[in-house]
Amino acid sequence: MAESRIRRAESYNVAMAYPRKLLTDNEEIVREFRPHWRMLFLPVLWVLAGVVAIALIYTVIPPEDGTIDLITTLVIVLALIPLAGKPFIDWWFTSYVLTNERLITRAGVVAREGIEIPLENINNVLFSQNVIERLLKSGDLLIESAGESGQSRFANIPDPEEFQALLYRTREARTAGVTTVRPDADEKPDALDRIAKLDELYRSGALTEEEFAQKKQKLLDEI
Repeated sequence: MAESRIRRAESYNVAMAYPRKLLTDNEEIVREFRPHWRMLFLPVLWVLAGVVAIALIYTVIPPEDGTIDLITTLVIVLALIPLAGKPFIDWWFTSYVLTNERLITRAGVVAREGIEIPLENINNVLFSQNVIERLLKSGDLLIESAGESGQSRFANIPDPEEFQALLYRTREARTAGVTTVRPDADEKPDALDRIAKLDELYRSGALTEEEFAQKKQKLLDEI
């Protein structure tokens, strides 16, 4: 059997490091990341618009009254707080973490909230992308799991299709009692990849329960 160790992958985005003190003894991080960078597109546009407006106030737009110019500038700056500041803070303090035991999301600055889903409780993983999201390699992930949470949506994450495959591989490895995972998308699929595909075929009805069990055991013997 492969060595009981998980190889870490490169993050999608530079994310806040998940506190290692919150991990269990044998738990290791597979991947951690923030929401997709496209979430900053509108805030950046608002900031640029604000800078242009302030420049016009002091160079073009009359009257040339220092008090009026200062008040108008303060109004623009205050307007940028909810339009640009809050979205950036929400993006910065939102993180997604996949470990060899669970899927975690954290959000918020002072009032924090989050979801933790044990991998063995995950029943199905669906992703969705529109045309623009497909071009930008972003989208949503819907996690169906046992327990009170039921369904959890992870919105605007980077490359949801690749992350779906990584999540399946990590879950199957934990189910099979193996903690070696190949998280890199460009690596050649191994036995664990094929187990994940077998699971998809079984859920779609293409394989019977007996066929699935036989083929899965054969692939486990290769590990």
